Amino acid sequence: MIGIGVQTQNVINDNYPEEGFVMLKRAGFTCADFSLNRYLLNSSLYRSERNDFFDKSVQELEHFFAPHKQGARAVGITINQMHMPYPVFVPGADREINAYLWNQVAPKSMAVCAFFDCPYMVIHGFKLARYLGSEELEWQETKKFIDSVAPFAKETGITICIENLYDSVGGHLVEGPCCNAKKAADRIDYFNDKYGAEVLGFCFDVGHANIVGIDFEKFITTLGSRIKVLHIHDNDGVSDLHQLPFTFTKTRENISSTDWDGFIRGLGCIHFDKVLSFETAPVLTAFPEAMRQDALGFIANIGSYLAGEIQSRL
Repeated sequence: MIGIGVQTQNVINDNYPEEGFVMLKRAGFTCADFSLNRYLLNSSLYRSERNDFFDKSVQELEHFFAPHKQGARAVGITINQMHMPYPVFVPGADREINAYLWNQVAPKSMAVCAFFDCPYMVIHGFKLARYLGSEELEWQETKKFIDSVAPFAKETGITICIENLYDSVGGHLVEGPCCNAKKAADRIDYFNDKYGAEVLGFCFDVGHANIVGIDFEKFITTLGSRIKVLHIHDNDGVSDLHQLPFTFTKTRENISSTDWDGFIRGLGCIHFDKVLSFETAPVLTAFPEAMRQDALGFIANIGSYLAGEIQSRL
């Protein structure tokens, strides 16, 4: 049975988290993508700024998140995936902030993931190809990072998921890390063989794939069962907008800018049976506060439609 999930960002309030999980359940969601990345924003990290949230000990973090864990369980919402704060390496930043990201944020994020009994942690690979001169050298740095957290992943049964990304060059969005499905598949197999466990998997991000012109069906079928989690959202093919599926068109004849048919065919072909998870937090701030429950319900309904279409292809 395919689950339906969405980000907790813009839904869960740290002061009374159970209310947000009640909203998700009422909307029709069964799962949630816990937005751990909202506690240390990428916009701050790119300015070489950070807060003190991850200065807390693991025990203090567990105490902080205990009401969230209890709130989700109380209403029957499964935390099926989580997003590590990103980037985990800031090109050009001083050594102190990058050491903090690697030695404090990353391992504590993994510990929080284990605390939630969450099976999947999404990470961003390093965007270093243009600094180091090649994609292969870029991957070698990401590989070192994965090796630093993989032993804990194996011990706790967590699968780290690399994600297809875009990069920005001269004001243009171009392919970033993990946009070659064959390379990604080989690299995932390498790590899982090395550790004798599924320590590495893939997160297919629909919006990122649309921006850089990836063939959805071919990409998904190449990765196959290595795809463990999804980031579902829509855009105009130009900017990373994280909006509702089916809302952008190429022409007035309403031809979608995103290949949703290829997405459905691909997931059906690989017999995807996990969670259709929406990365649509900005949608919830676009609607008035009074419509937030309705907006969540509409997103969940889109998920139910996609699930039905995928299951019909099995």
